[in-house]
Amino acid sequence: MREVALTVTVNGEQFSRPVEARRTLADFLRDDLSLTGTHLGCEHGVCGACTVLLDGDAVRSCLMFAVQADGAEVTTIEGLSEGGLTPIQAAFQAEHGLQCGYCTPGFVVSAHAFLAEHPDPSDEEIREALSGNLCRCTGYQGIIAAVKRAASNGSSS
Repeated sequence: MREVALTVTVNGEQFSRPVEARRTLADFLRDDLSLTGTHLGCEHGVCGACTVLLDGDAVRSCLMFAVQADGAEVTTIEGLSEGGLTPIQAAFQAEHGLQCGYCTPGFVVSAHAFLAEHPDPSDEEIREALSGNLCRCTGYQGIIAAVKRAASNGSSS
């Protein structure tokens, strides 16, 4: 097992430690930092449950090695929601954009990155932006409505 030095800022806090070279960013966040809001679904980058922000861009943490985040800033769902529900989370709640909640952190993180770049999106743009996130419960109408609501409230957080 080869270890590599890693220095990464996660949710505003810097961490420096050796990590196994093959450890995924998702496993590092969940197991090493106890940030369990980053969910593992498919572990193939298809479902979007593990989405986090890497220097502001939405990425699949199950497809990245932790060492690829060396020197970067990672924001997880916990980092977005410090101090209570974000406007996007509140919109998901108001629009019933969740049921079991397993996929919700990935959707919220993806929506955050999307709305930061597209503050007034169409329904089609929202669908396209969230097409990499899968939900087996909601039927997506509430999710689209939640992102639309968050956008109409001028929210990218």
